[in-house]
Amino acid sequence: MTIEANGTFEVQVNVQKADNQEAESAKLGRMSLEKRFHGELQATSVGEMLSVGTEIAGSAGYVAMERVNGTLHGRTGSFALQHSGTMKRGEPQLSVTVVPDSGTGQLVGLAGDMTIKIVEGKHFYEFRYTLTATA
Repeated sequence: MTIEANGTFEVQVNVQKADNQEAESAKLGRMSLEKRFHGELQATSVGEMLSVGTEIAGSAGYVAMERVNGTLHGRTGSFALQHSGTMKRGEPQLSVTVVPDSGTGQLVGLAGDMTIKIVEGKHFYEFRYTLTATA
């Protein structure tokens, strides 16, 4: 059975210095992430993101890995999220998925995906997940 959790989150993005000039000139970026989730997921997370921009305004891509630690519908534990996002001339496409077998504590067996929406500068999540017993 798929369960849905909804709420808001704040994110702090910290730009990291490029390893070399070539990375900077190639429009490669690296950032660390810190989030605080509210609602049916009460949690904090830390993550790392890599991005690339293009010469075309509104076109870019990013990947990120994030470890979430907290409580989901009353169950305590942690899990990892994998992000893959592209923007083609301002049209975003984003996939955020639970890394298989990354759940700990009462979140062992967690699987699912998250949709992120930004409305008037505020971040919202919709998290659809399953939680199955594992051997």
